Amino acid sequence: MVATSVLTDPVWLDRMYNNRALVPDHAAHFSRWSTRSAQARSDLACELDVPFGPTPAETLDVFPAQGVTGPAPVLLFIHGGYWRSLDKRDHSFVAPAFTRRGACVVVPNYALCPAVSIRDITLQMVAAVAWTWRHIARHGGDPSRIVVAGHSAGGQLAAMMLACRWPQVDADLPTGVVRKALSVSGVFDLRPLVHTPFLKGDLRLTDASAREVSPALMPAPASGRLVTVAGGAESAEFLRQNRLIRDAWGPRAVPVCEDLPGLNHFSVLEDLSEPGTRLNRLALDLLGL
Repeated sequence: MVATSVLTDPVWLDRMYNNRALVPDHAAHFSRWSTRSAQARSDLACELDVPFGPTPAETLDVFPAQGVTGPAPVLLFIHGGYWRSLDKRDHSFVAPAFTRRGACVVVPNYALCPAVSIRDITLQMVAAVAWTWRHIARHGGDPSRIVVAGHSAGGQLAAMMLACRWPQVDADLPTGVVRKALSVSGVFDLRPLVHTPFLKGDLRLTDASAREVSPALMPAPASGRLVTVAGGAESAEFLRQNRLIRDAWGPRAVPVCEDLPGLNHFSVLEDLSEPGTRLNRLALDLLGL
């Protein structure tokens, strides 16, 4: 349990949530992601920059499954960057480990804060998932087997997709559009970010708007399951956030909640894309592969 006074201490909050400061070689991770992502787009069959919404930011990349004859499970991966940075093109590197195992991979983009709010971004991801459910069969994917995964800010968004009441979005959408989700180093209670100096100018959160987009402050989904992991070398706050969603939603909804030893906020994502790692295996299990 963390004291409320600590959760509003700006110095402590910056120390807990500023992952680039916590990982001095973060630029090397980003460079590696960019290089591997360009290679993935070159090596793999893919359809890039497919519109799913009305704004220029609302596009996605589709990487069809390799070597399968029937409809393939779908991994929709949402990138991180604290809702204010990075791009889907930085994250194509996630695709090869899953397309080679028979999954279709979808990587959506979204508009960034402060031009939009986190609520706006959440609704854009709702639109991306709805597009995937309606259209992924054209790319060899199975719309009944969509797994949403996300890293950092994307981890919050993945949990929000599991909690979404899809028939209220559009009458043609079934209740179980998303039955499985994976959050990697997610933030599930955004209220501390209201007071975090390096973020608050861009995110522009209030206590009320933070509550609105905090999965841990929402009822557990009536069905479906969320797997959560964080890097064991991450800050105490990211480890707490990882446990928080399990405490809030319970073990039925969150059957797996783990800290992966030795991994920081950036290397943990690289683990997802490496065959044979614990995180890669958890994702494959969700996909049924």
